[in-house]
Formats: sequence, structure tokens, C-alpha cells
Amino acid sequence: MDTQQKDDMLWKLAKRRASFKFSLAIYIVINAVLIVTWFFTSRDDFYFWPAWSLFGWGIGIVFQYLNAYHSGSIYSAESEYEKLKKQNV
Repeated sequence: MDTQQKDDMLWKLAKRRASFKFSLAIYIVINAVLIVTWFFTSRDDFYFWPAWSLFGWGIGIVFQYLNAYHSGSIYSAESEYEKLKKQNV
């Protein structure tokens, strides 16, 4: 792999990590607003409805984190591509 390809891969990784950080910040702010709204509007019942947003959106955040910070795992397309290149040589 030449230097240009490595730079392109690093640039894509940097974009994924920056995108994750932005998504995490949005997740925290929006869910904090939902929790505060729930706190001030739920007087008698204790149904914690922001849990749906926290859990559902949180699953997406976890997958985005794994893609940004653990993309070099055994399930990545890059590692499979490298294995196939070595087999065809």
C-alpha cells in the first residue's frame, strides 16, 4: 500500500471519528432536553418515556463508535481485501 492510499484511509478514518464525536454531542444534548422535559411534565406517573430515545438512538451511536474506533477488526472490509490480495499473489 503506497503513501497516498494510506493517507486516503487515514482521512476517511478521521472523518468517521469526527462524525461520531458530532453525533455523540447531538445525542447528549437532545436526550438531555428530553429528560428535562420529562422531569418537568411528569407529575403523577413515573413512565420514563425518554428511555425509548436513549436506547434506540444509543444503539446507533454504539455502532457508529465501533465503525470509527474499531474498524480494523476481523470484520472489516479492508482486512478482507488485504487477505484476498495476498491469496492472489
